[in-house]
Amino acid sequence: MTDTIICTVCPLGCSLIVEHKNKTIQSISGNRCKRGIAYGEQEILDPKRVVTTTVKIDGGIIPMLSVKTSAPVERGKMTEIVRSASQMRLHAPVEIGTVIEKNICSSGADLIATRNVAKISDSAC
Repeated sequence: MTDTIICTVCPLGCSLIVEHKNKTIQSISGNRCKRGIAYGEQEILDPKRVVTTTVKIDGGIIPMLSVKTSAPVERGKMTEIVRSASQMRLHAPVEIGTVIEKNICSSGADLIATRNVAKISDSAC
């Protein structure tokens, strides 16, 4: 089987042609740097992504907090992580980098806040 994928490791955006059979890489071409080979192998054999989503936040100046996983996770875990985050409810204030949940969904990655959300002051009414 042959797959064509766009490498996202560096700004070149090479179009990789990956030939594989039964989870064995036969060849990778189209890369302009060595990192493209590793990316092509991982993308075919064990694709991973950083998950970005939102979590509800009470008492904050905005109603939703943007969050992401601290590391790429298996694609098969992505939906489970987003569902889990959609059930969460936090209370302001929250600071960027705060760990919202360690090892979310047993993915090996933590869910972390990607921005600050201040608490609504009582005088803002």
